[in-house]
Amino acid sequence: MGERGIDPVLVRRARYAALATLGLRIGYLLLAVAVIAFIAGFATGFPAVWVGLSVAGLIGTCIVLPPAIIVGYAVKAAEREDRSPGGRRPDRPG
Repeated sequence: MGERGIDPVLVRRARYAALATLGLRIGYLLLAVAVIAFIAGFATGFPAVWVGLSVAGLIGTCIVLPPAIIVGYAVKAAEREDRSPGGRRPDRPG
């Protein structure tokens, strides 16, 4: 345990969980931007602005969303393992 009894693993896990949540929000926001831009482009004959915004939103989604989903699942799996019998717990070393 670290200073004042704070477990550094739990602190790091909380940081990763916060980053995963932020990544999910950004990723889904970019996906929403892409869909809205596509619909707006469809309604106006696909001008370059809407096409570019739609493509940029999809590219951003593909970059941001998968790692955020994976990290989120990893954090949840680690928490689930800690709760299981024989799993790592903050009150037991190792």
